[in-house]
Amino acid sequence: MITQTKPETSSVHGLKTNCLSFGEVLAQSFAVIAPTTIPASNLGLLVALSGNGTWLSFVIGIIGLVFVSLNINQFARRSASPGSLYSYIVEGLGPTAGVICGWSLVLAYLFTGMSTLCGFANFSSVFIGYLGIHLSSITLLAIGAGIAWYAAYKDIQLSAMAMLWMEGISLTLIAILCLIIWAHHGFALDMAQLTLKDTKPSNVIMGLVLVMFAFSGFESATSLGDEAKNPLKTIPRSVLGSVLLAGVFFISTTFIEVMAFQGTGVSITTTEEPLGFLANQIGLGFLGQLIAVGALASFFACILGCINPASRIFFLMARHGLFSSRLGRTHLSNRTPHVAVTMCSLIVFLVPALMSMFGIKLFESMGYLGAICAFGFLTVYVLISLAAPVYLHRLGKLRLLDLVISFLGVCFMMLPILGSVGVPGNSLFPVPPAPYSIFPYLFLLYLAVTCGWFIWQRFRSPHIVRSMKQGIAAINARFDESDAQYHYPQSKSVD
Repeated sequence: MITQTKPETSSVHGLKTNCLSFGEVLAQSFAVIAPTTIPASNLGLLVALSGNGTWLSFVIGIIGLVFVSLNINQFARRSASPGSLYSYIVEGLGPTAGVICGWSLVLAYLFTGMSTLCGFANFSSVFIGYLGIHLSSITLLAIGAGIAWYAAYKDIQLSAMAMLWMEGISLTLIAILCLIIWAHHGFALDMAQLTLKDTKPSNVIMGLVLVMFAFSGFESATSLGDEAKNPLKTIPRSVLGSVLLAGVFFISTTFIEVMAFQGTGVSITTTEEPLGFLANQIGLGFLGQLIAVGALASFFACILGCINPASRIFFLMARHGLFSSRLGRTHLSNRTPHVAVTMCSLIVFLVPALMSMFGIKLFESMGYLGAICAFGFLTVYVLISLAAPVYLHRLGKLRLLDLVISFLGVCFMMLPILGSVGVPGNSLFPVPPAPYSIFPYLFLLYLAVTCGWFIWQRFRSPHIVRSMKQGIAAINARFDESDAQYHYPQSKSVD
């Protein structure tokens, strides 16, 4: 048995170690998923696409993401680092694929943070408007980004606890309200949904695109490799658990809300606060107002949940020589990647602020930014599914079952990719309307520029690839696979 040595305050990366419990690690994934926002405000967008098949879109999405989770966990059960899936894909498919993953994840997390920051500002504007307070969009964006920056800059435990409590309270309130609504309807089963009345396969596929956005970020717990307690156990459980728990929550709340709107004379597709409306219908308007506050908190938790992993990916990539070394520094007392956190927070604020200055409404910005971020996540999910069997083959542990899981993970992810891009003349995968139709090409341009820059760096400084491989090897050297315990070598903190 290898003796386990754990410094109390810093790891080889200079981050605070062994400080986050399973619940706090799970809260990171839940914060980026932001499950409160779907039933509280965004469900109408899904129902508009999938109708009575919305619950089936969620089921298909969950199945696909379970396969992706199993592929991620092939790495997460053996190694952990702040680099999230970037370090895993470097290990499985090599440095170039790893860089594609890193840049895709950075875009995905930052644009998710931007989208939810717009949602936070939009929701805040309506909420404080009832109190007679009116602030500009840019002011509200600055408030949301500023508070999130402080929490991420100050302490990862502060961030985790804030996310855990905000999401936990919100989810509990929604679950209570949905049970009361279902009881008000006699715990009836909606046969129109169960039989997929008036639902076409194309409806389910189109809804799947938004379902992927709803679940996006479930893997973000992998960025807490240094800070989690017993990471080789807590992180894999958090990755798979976040998909399953959020999936059950989404399916049950969707089924109840769609059923409850029948006969009200109001369409759920045009209702911005469906749970608030249903609460008023049964005389529990105060509970709807509490859920609205919870949704606001959930938006904020998602902003914070996106800044944390994005900053840690920048942090590790900087340590591999891909960015300025300043991004690879940690705060002496807070043990957070404070420079990367500050940069990510500024980016998350500046892009929506500029869109607001150009007259784009917050709700529209939220949709545009959310659509773009989905391409980053889907790219990474395909790459990790391809990387897993390659990685296992190198370890001499590849099984036929692993190949099947990899294949199914890729196949399920292709459905929302085709739904997002569209196939000209195909009714099952129609081309989306403008400006959504140009987003895939903007994402490909982004990858071409960032990967081109890496190739240029590689040409000028061949040692970068060696540095990346050595960095991943150093991470793997800290783990003893035989007993799956985390091993921290003694090291000095990094300034």
